[in-house]
Amino acid sequence: MGNSVFNWLSDWLATERNQYFALQFSGWAGYTLLTFIGGSFWVENHWLYTGYIAVATASGVAISEAMRRGFQRLWDKSPAHRLLGTLGAVMVAAVLWAAIKLGGSLWLYGKESDNHPVVQAIYWFSYSFLIYLTWTALYYGIKYYQASLLQQEKALKAESIAHQSQLKMLRYQLNPHFLFNTLNAISTLILDQDGKTANSMVTHLSQFLRHSLDNDPMQKVTLAKEVEALMLYLDIEKVRFADRLRVNVDLDGDATRALVPSLLLQPIVENAIKYGISQREWGGEITIKARVFAGELLIEISDNGPGVSEAVLAGLGSGSGVGIRNTCERLRALYGNEQKTRFCNRAEGGLAVHLRIPFEQD
Repeated sequence: MGNSVFNWLSDWLATERNQYFALQFSGWAGYTLLTFIGGSFWVENHWLYTGYIAVATASGVAISEAMRRGFQRLWDKSPAHRLLGTLGAVMVAAVLWAAIKLGGSLWLYGKESDNHPVVQAIYWFSYSFLIYLTWTALYYGIKYYQASLLQQEKALKAESIAHQSQLKMLRYQLNPHFLFNTLNAISTLILDQDGKTANSMVTHLSQFLRHSLDNDPMQKVTLAKEVEALMLYLDIEKVRFADRLRVNVDLDGDATRALVPSLLLQPIVENAIKYGISQREWGGEITIKARVFAGELLIEISDNGPGVSEAVLAGLGSGSGVGIRNTCERLRALYGNEQKTRFCNRAEGGLAVHLRIPFEQD
């Protein structure tokens, strides 16, 4: 029963309109209670006093509701118009409520009061002005706070849309880049009159592109599925290189379930084939290793090619190579400072690419 009431109350307070009425009720209920307790110690006719408080509270609520409607009309006006209109509304509301309070006071205690009616009128006007000025300050304070939250929400949404657009742009850049290289290879095979190999390459290319287009570029995939997609790409390359291209995959333990951006490995492996394997007469070997350590996914893609010069090594990831630069930018956009990409020449020959990203899983 308690949970049902709590859930209903939470749902009811989900809208700004209901939040306003909850605050309005709470505020005037508190005012009524304090006024009743404060006067109950010295009034003689409690029934009469209760009626007076009921009228004062009801009129106070009605006047504040009229003020709210006026403030809603002023909200879209210029700051100067809003300020002057608000002060005018507070003055009028204070005069009206003061008149009601003064009338009730004279009705209750008129002949017994030692104060002149003018003094009482000034007192009730000051009292009413202070009450409604406080009400107005709370109203505008909450209103500005809600507007600030809305602006923050819009800014975050716009930032998120821009971020997603950037990621999609980076992700979709991979297909034309890869496609150009593959079509160039197919063209070479056709010129060499190797139609059978070219046809096989086109078939594998269609499978890879179908897989690529079927995946949402904003969704991450498990490393196991990413390797499956990579194998579709490698099937294309194996048509060209045949036995000259060997691939070793070593995914340790939880690494297979780790979530990674789709097509993360393909441009790195493509770079290894282009600058490593193709440079060797007898081909070479690409090794992909992954493991989870200290809450991070560590991936290493290495080849046994000739490696690169120090000048080229310094430029990797920042300016050289569309695929590698694209991959580095995607990782920075997704993980910020929580990721790291490192390139190094291996002592036994070849280039190694080390990726470090946060470990995530379904």
